[in-house]
Amino acid sequence: MATLIAAHNRLAQYLALTKPRVTQLAVFCSVIGMFLATPDLPDWKVVIAATAGIWLLAGAAFAVNCLVEREIDSRMARTARRPMANGSITAPQTLVFAGVLGGIGMLVLYSLVNPLTMWLTFATFVGYAVIYTIILKPATPQNIVIGGLSGAMPPALGWAAIANDVPMQAWLLVLIIFVWTPPHFWALAMYRRDDYAKSGLPMLPITHGLEFTGFHVWLYTIVLVATSTMPYAVRMSGLIYLFCALILGAIFLRYAWRMHRHYNDLLARKTFAYSIIYLSLLFAALLLDHYFLF
Repeated sequence: MATLIAAHNRLAQYLALTKPRVTQLAVFCSVIGMFLATPDLPDWKVVIAATAGIWLLAGAAFAVNCLVEREIDSRMARTARRPMANGSITAPQTLVFAGVLGGIGMLVLYSLVNPLTMWLTFATFVGYAVIYTIILKPATPQNIVIGGLSGAMPPALGWAAIANDVPMQAWLLVLIIFVWTPPHFWALAMYRRDDYAKSGLPMLPITHGLEFTGFHVWLYTIVLVATSTMPYAVRMSGLIYLFCALILGAIFLRYAWRMHRHYNDLLARKTFAYSIIYLSLLFAALLLDHYFLF
């Protein structure tokens, strides 16, 4: 019994390296991209294989992120319990784990989906694990803006898996997530500013203050709501999606305005939580509209 418990705990530690909650949202957006890529239902075998491959490479990227930022994570209350930060998993073990996950993911995508999806997903892995984590994040307070492209790629990956192509519609979904990322992440950074001050990372609330950051959360949310209407403008979606996008956007705008004008940490927490709900419901509305277009 003790051996089983120890094995379960060990598996849980390795799973934590993949940041399951973040991976879940990314994979969800990629699956939506798969369904939007075809007027009919996509091949379920390809959907399963693509979902697995994208999840594996995303998990590998997050494991590398945990490896690179282990010292930073150890200084922050939010991340101090991560396996790399507390020393329960070593650097070589994490490298092997990430390599195995990434290798299997690439093999699955290449052999069971298509090479385009594999290479796009691998490029996303490099963008997040190397360009964002190693180069941008410690160098500039605009890290989340510049590096946001890698985190915005899942819909394009899903679309490529089904269509073996990445048309304008797929890049429009990428653009929505790209613009969503700054207000989403800055809300977190604002109420976690003491943690980020300890980390040494040049996050916007630390380098430019809460007022400046709150104003930019408001500006990016305005751009986000405008961007979210573009699928309707290009006739990619219909009135169901437009109605949902406007309602969801109005709520986000209210949160962002209050963040800008009447900031407090509780409000920032609620804004961060809503931003996740917003993106999930927005993409769910795209899927609903896709099959009930009018």
